[in-house]
Amino acid sequence: MSVAPFHLAIPVTNLQDSEVFYGQLLGCSKGRSSQQWIDWNLFGHQLVTHLVAEMPSLPQHNIVDSHAVPVPHFGVVLEWQDWQVLSEKLQSSALVDFVIEPHIRFKGQVGEQATMFFLDPCGNALEFKAFQDIEQLFAS
Repeated sequence: MSVAPFHLAIPVTNLQDSEVFYGQLLGCSKGRSSQQWIDWNLFGHQLVTHLVAEMPSLPQHNIVDSHAVPVPHFGVVLEWQDWQVLSEKLQSSALVDFVIEPHIRFKGQVGEQATMFFLDPCGNALEFKAFQDIEQLFAS
């Protein structure tokens, strides 16, 4: 499956915190930047952190597989092994408080996936997930 990179711009109140979180913790390479924004390579996708004076309202939650999922959220579908490595890195970091701990969702069902949710330093919700069978991504 060939996928074109997405572009997403998100608000942040501190670009230095973004550099630590997206650059150092998540391992995103930094692209162009100014005093108002930074481009990041988020696993092949373009994420831009834009400096704002204050954050919009915090995410709301919907129940999915008995977990309160923050909405809105964004993230990337990783290869299974890459998800495992990132999960272990984040679990050992003092910079991450999970909204939903890494686990297997829909176990034994259509769409079974590894998933985890956490917030960046400004409260933007992220989800990273992986499928053992990528054909399950859009299965119904």
